[in-house]
Amino acid sequence: MEQHVWNSCEQSLDTDKPLSPQALVSMRSLIINPHTSNSVISSILETLTRSLQLSADSLTHHHTLKLLTELASYRTHLSPIIFRSLNSSSLLSTDSTLLAAESLAALSSIAEGDPTLPIELDDRLFVSLCFGPSVSARLWLLRNAERFGISTNVLFTVFLGFTKDPYPYVRKEALDGLVGLCKFGVFEDCSVIEGCYYRGVELLKDPEDCVRCAAVGVVNKWGQMLIAANQEDKRDWSNTVFMQLCSMVRDMCVGVRIESFSALGNIQMVSEDILLQTLSKKVLSIIKGKKSQSLHTTESFEILASSAAGAFIHGLEDEFDEVQKSALCSLRKLIVLSSEFAGQALNLLMDMLNANSMVVRLEALETLHHMATYECLNVQEIHMHMFLGTLIDNNDLIRSAARKIFKLVKLPSLELFRLSTNGLLESLEIYPQDEAGVFSVLFHIGQNHGNFTACIIKEVSQEIEPVSNGELGLDSIRVAALLVLSISVPLSHNQNGQSFPPTLFSYAVTLLGRISSALNDIVDQNTLLAYLSQCSRSYMSSGMEVEGEESSRPVVNVDIATNTSNPVAMPSMQRGNENSEIHSMISCESGDVGTSIVECQLEEHDQIRKSLNLVFAQVKDAWLLVQSSYSSEALKILRACKEKLAIFTPALLENVGALALTSQYLHVIKLLVKIWGHVVWKVQSCEIGELEILLGKLERRLREMRCRFIGFSKEEEAHVLELTLLSCVLRLSKVEICCYLTTLKKLTTTVSCIEFLHKEGSIELSNFVMEVKKTLHEVGTSIGGVSCSSFMFKKLINHYSAKQFSFSKVTHLYAALSVPGNDFENPLPFIPGLPVAIPLEITLHNVPRETRLWVRMAMSEDLVQFFFLDLKILGGCDVVRKFTHSIPFYRTPKAGSFALSVCIVMELLFEDAHSVKSFGGPKHALVHLCPEEEVYLKMI
Repeated sequence: MEQHVWNSCEQSLDTDKPLSPQALVSMRSLIINPHTSNSVISSILETLTRSLQLSADSLTHHHTLKLLTELASYRTHLSPIIFRSLNSSSLLSTDSTLLAAESLAALSSIAEGDPTLPIELDDRLFVSLCFGPSVSARLWLLRNAERFGISTNVLFTVFLGFTKDPYPYVRKEALDGLVGLCKFGVFEDCSVIEGCYYRGVELLKDPEDCVRCAAVGVVNKWGQMLIAANQEDKRDWSNTVFMQLCSMVRDMCVGVRIESFSALGNIQMVSEDILLQTLSKKVLSIIKGKKSQSLHTTESFEILASSAAGAFIHGLEDEFDEVQKSALCSLRKLIVLSSEFAGQALNLLMDMLNANSMVVRLEALETLHHMATYECLNVQEIHMHMFLGTLIDNNDLIRSAARKIFKLVKLPSLELFRLSTNGLLESLEIYPQDEAGVFSVLFHIGQNHGNFTACIIKEVSQEIEPVSNGELGLDSIRVAALLVLSISVPLSHNQNGQSFPPTLFSYAVTLLGRISSALNDIVDQNTLLAYLSQCSRSYMSSGMEVEGEESSRPVVNVDIATNTSNPVAMPSMQRGNENSEIHSMISCESGDVGTSIVECQLEEHDQIRKSLNLVFAQVKDAWLLVQSSYSSEALKILRACKEKLAIFTPALLENVGALALTSQYLHVIKLLVKIWGHVVWKVQSCEIGELEILLGKLERRLREMRCRFIGFSKEEEAHVLELTLLSCVLRLSKVEICCYLTTLKKLTTTVSCIEFLHKEGSIELSNFVMEVKKTLHEVGTSIGGVSCSSFMFKKLINHYSAKQFSFSKVTHLYAALSVPGNDFENPLPFIPGLPVAIPLEITLHNVPRETRLWVRMAMSEDLVQFFFLDLKILGGCDVVRKFTHSIPFYRTPKAGSFALSVCIVMELLFEDAHSVKSFGGPKHALVHLCPEEEVYLKMI
């Protein structure tokens, strides 16, 4: 077929005439067809190159260049040939600037696909082409000038010159080019910088919107260079540039106003009086009579300062949300420069909390959070009504942003603190789904305002106390919230010499799950339980209980290793660490130090280590039962071991990894027991395919043990490899089993790994490994085929002897993902046939940066798509890496709705490569790092 098309194309070719449209179309169809033979492609390349050299028709050149660019894109191995051909063609001359620009565009497109092909253009030729008659060519050359290796001085001269061009878009590109030159930072002559800056100032009055917008960028970037170059008058120049940018915030063009406010935030040295002027529409008295060295006269300064009057007021009152957002972003950067400026700006920010746009309200809250972070948010009673209104906003993002501020804000009076806590409690009653967020805020503000909290708790203590029958009213969400507020203050915290009821710590234990879930960014559940129990028991032992009330107060008696002879102070919390812990509990009466939580955790670590070693010993005993044909009894022992693991909720990451490894090891042994019963004793009925399923599960579990746990000792690694050997031997011992050659290869590879450990002097080869080596040698020289080999491998099973696994200090690799706001009732929208973005919140634990991770998205077993997660680009640390990423799914079906199964998988480069149906996907075996998550989509 392709030869027929090419023959018909050749018939219409004539070297003396331009290529006909039919020939061009035919050649393009052959170029984009991946099955076109190399010989035809070579003929097309030769024909197009010849046409480019001989034809004088500009339209033919245009189409020929496009075809050559496509040819380089589809046949990348031809890119260097096409690039050299175009680079040496006569089109790169001043005869036709348009054709020269098109040729350079083609070269640039090819070079993008192959960075080893640099474009080097002579400075003189570049300048000549820029001054050519074609405006479109001039535009393209100015926009792409940095690609051609032109010297910086030539570029500066060309850009500065074309800022006077009669065409507005040329002036814009010239100004953008000047902004781009700032990154080189090679201009040391202050007069050159000043001249470029004033050219930008001059073009701020250009009649064209696009030019004024680009001029703002020049004033911003070159103004900052001018500030840096004038160290003696740095503040003076900084004020001048700032005011010059302020003069553009009332421009008629929305884009200019947005760009101006964005630029204002980049000036980080501004006098306080100039900043205050931006918040007042009336020219302040402190501005009048001032003089600037950079503006030379007092009159010039006053004129420019008047343009800064009310700049931020105009921005925050702008009719366009984009301008308001830009003004808020700039205000957020400047607000830390002056406490007085921050105080006056607060009134404007509070008004923005009532804006119609949710985006603007969120931006205002983010600015307030920034102020609270830098401790310049001074909230007054006049602000509280608007501030508290955000806590009951109908948008959950607004409420969440407001709670972030309350965590940090410092309230100056008890009345403001009471208003804040009442506002949080009201928010909780209206939106009970915000329980975790509100609990967390109450705990934070309680810690930040200890005296105020003690007063409030004493006022409401009757609400928390048990009712007449001795039961707590913990079904009330308000009571639960007050308990959280109360435990945020140390037990020893006094107000007017009296402590609030310390039994509240005991009541809080009954809500441990809800409270620990809300405080997971501060303290883990075990540490919180230890603290609450310590306070409760310390209180009881110190004789603080009122006579006659002991029987009606539920004190939770939790068994923890701690000294309870004295009441204990509230420990300090370390924020910002997901695994933060309460470091110590210090006695506040006699000065004695109680048992620290670190000691408790060490005791927990020792207890878990002993328990796991006991589990491993029981597993070894269970395996002896298996070899004696007592498989059912062995399975009971394994189930009991599994139940023992379930009681542990470790606080140390080391214990988390050890428990996960033990659980995985129990799964492996359980599968081996079942397979052993099928293959060796044949005491269990084996349905068709059941043994193959069990063997597949066993191989996956063993693969996970090898790659999802880091830090094995050499003995432990050899133990896992021997289990892999046993898995292969069990598979090879069945005549009817599939994947014989693959399993044999895997067996050989595993033996090699064990031998490598032996050569390092780390381990001794077991009898089972030695027998496997001999059998592999015999299989390699036997002529009996598969049936003979299966008999030989079956004899190996009896040579395997059980070993006891040891407690391991390993690191567990795992992940978690979720699709926020998505469920069966709230599907994501999509258009059939078009790609759809799946927003995923991904958390990776202990995953090294070099790991190859993929997002697996499957509609069915036959319709799977993979997306590569490049951890080097995503950033973060190797311990916990959390990010949100939108993953495109391309193969949306022509259906009203569908569901995707999404999970994170890790590619195992040490496994043999295998074919995958998804183009561009992983080429090796995969291991799941998290359970699959269902994503629901519905057609728009």
